[in-house]
Amino acid sequence: MISYRPTVPADLDRVTAWSVTEPVGWIPADRYLADLAENMYRPGWTWIAEIDHQVVGRALWWGPRDSAHPVALDCLDVDPAVGDRTAIAAELIRAALTGFPRPVQYAIKAAGGWRDDPATSTAVEWRRAAAHAAGLTREVERLQFEWTPADGVPPVTGVLRFAEASDEEFLTVFTRIAEGSLDAQTRANLAAKGVETTAREEMDFYLRAPGKREWWRIAYTHEGEVAGMAIPSATPYNVNVGYLGVVPELRGRGYVDEILAEITRIHAANGELRVTATTDVGNAPMAAAFGRAGYRNTEIRINLSNDLRP
Repeated sequence: MISYRPTVPADLDRVTAWSVTEPVGWIPADRYLADLAENMYRPGWTWIAEIDHQVVGRALWWGPRDSAHPVALDCLDVDPAVGDRTAIAAELIRAALTGFPRPVQYAIKAAGGWRDDPATSTAVEWRRAAAHAAGLTREVERLQFEWTPADGVPPVTGVLRFAEASDEEFLTVFTRIAEGSLDAQTRANLAAKGVETTAREEMDFYLRAPGKREWWRIAYTHEGEVAGMAIPSATPYNVNVGYLGVVPELRGRGYVDEILAEITRIHAANGELRVTATTDVGNAPMAAAFGRAGYRNTEIRINLSNDLRP
């Protein structure tokens, strides 16, 4: 008989003793304990599957330190000796979701070309099947990129002028950039919520992020036209590219390279040693822009979710 439950503080040693041997991203003890101390992992968000009081599965849910509910499943694993790992993992997710009213997502992290490596493909597919069975059926595959100073700080070319602006001005640009976006999340939000709500939610997301508002810039042409915007941002772990885009009527002129370069320069000027970025596999122009800017693809993320979220 398998039981599923959130942990209590007395389970800590059993939770941190768990390790994942498959070639997928996972959360080791030191990372779990550090985020537990910051209230981003919590006993009530950490779920285990047990057989005769022995832990046979673990699901670690993460959320911002001030959040009432988690927003992401960070690590999912089941002991291969118990049999049907997919069924047990699916039930672990379902059990947790009954108490999590907000939309959530699960990112399976793997090396690029994961489909061609049997061990990695197997590790991804049973987790993916479990997530689908538990209702996390909306799927987007994303590329994770990384930049370091060794990759070179892009020079200022003067092609565009960058300036700070008000929230109202940024909201207008968020609204314009959403049109024709190749980002799967933005497209889904536009279809479900419309452009005004989508723009507001995307802007609010970055206002709440750990990045600094004073980093934000609007890009202008020499003629004074708004060309797009640069939103350098951050997570609790590192700085990132955040959000960038070019207004529809000026796309195809190479301005995306200039805007990405400005974001990189801002982080470099602040002494950052690592900048991360993500884009959908289907957004080939953005992936190519990262490559031209010296960003290296470090992993693939298969994002699975149960609802729309900015």
